[in-house]
Amino acid sequence: MAKACLLRLQLHFGGCRSLKEKRRRLRGLRDRLGQAANLAVCESGQQDAHQRSEWSIIAIATDAGGVDRILAEAERLVEQFLDAQLVGAQREWLC
Repeated sequence: MAKACLLRLQLHFGGCRSLKEKRRRLRGLRDRLGQAANLAVCESGQQDAHQRSEWSIIAIATDAGGVDRILAEAERLVEQFLDAQLVGAQREWLC
């Protein structure tokens, strides 16, 4: 049976003064993460806040180790690619 996990990431955009600037900093994140197989991603919270954002990422694989690898790579891409601070991350196993 396949395993699935939801990863919620909370981001802080220090010094960000507008939604336009926040969107500029986020540009391309969905495209980069969307290239990974077995991964779904969306901005799920804080869309109207200038300095905060929440992203939900769901990974599916045949085993828990595969899901862990997929989500670890997604977190690494977020930390490496974004001009933002990762301030929180929670995982919730769905099956």
